[in-house]
Amino acid sequence: MTDTAPLRLGMNIDHVATVRNARGSTYPDPIRAAKLAEEAGADGITAHLREDRRHITDADIERLVEALTVPLNFEMAATDEMQSIALRHKPHAVCLVPEKREERTTEGGLEVAREENRLAHFIAPLREAGCRVSIFIAADRPQIEAAARIGAAVVELHTGAYCDLHSDGDFVGHDAELARLTEMAEFADSLGLEVHAGHGLTYETVQPIAALPQIVELNIGHFLIGEAIFRGIKPAISEMRRLMEEARG
Repeated sequence: MTDTAPLRLGMNIDHVATVRNARGSTYPDPIRAAKLAEEAGADGITAHLREDRRHITDADIERLVEALTVPLNFEMAATDEMQSIALRHKPHAVCLVPEKREERTTEGGLEVAREENRLAHFIAPLREAGCRVSIFIAADRPQIEAAARIGAAVVELHTGAYCDLHSDGDFVGHDAELARLTEMAEFADSLGLEVHAGHGLTYETVQPIAALPQIVELNIGHFLIGEAIFRGIKPAISEMRRLMEEARG
């Protein structure tokens, strides 16, 4: 279905807020980071307002909505509180993610197949408000089918396992996971879903994912914020874009 298209980069700014909150200060400012990312060529900004507000805060979301000239991808759990916040701000995109208080970061994809009826009703008002609804899921056929049935516009495939296997030096497992991501990107595209990917991507792991023609957006945050400590935000993003474009050919 999809011809090879330009690949978008969404910059996740959550961990600028993590550093800020570690000292309870007003700096570093995630909105400043978002604006620098815009200037560096990021196509969108991703921010996850967690239930426990461990990094991004409600005030950050309000300021991002006012300040950004590129789309905001608002990551959130499928809760009534988050639905209300999303409906108030009406961001360009809403990405539903699983969330547990005890986790360090998002672990695995959202369970859609077993929650299909609830999630279909949950996303209906978001769609009516004009938000593009994305579901962050594992590269798993039943989950992708369920995401399509409930009316999601986008699926974001979880690349965490692929990146972890690479980091561990398990290249047999890495290759198998890449094959699964490739197959499921093709499958999701065949159902008319827009396909994104993200979680754990680095300079070393991004190119095989960026090369998949069905994927039109990568969302990358933690690695780029870490790399920005040494390079600065703009050079860190520029190098990621270079690798993505090289992989795309």
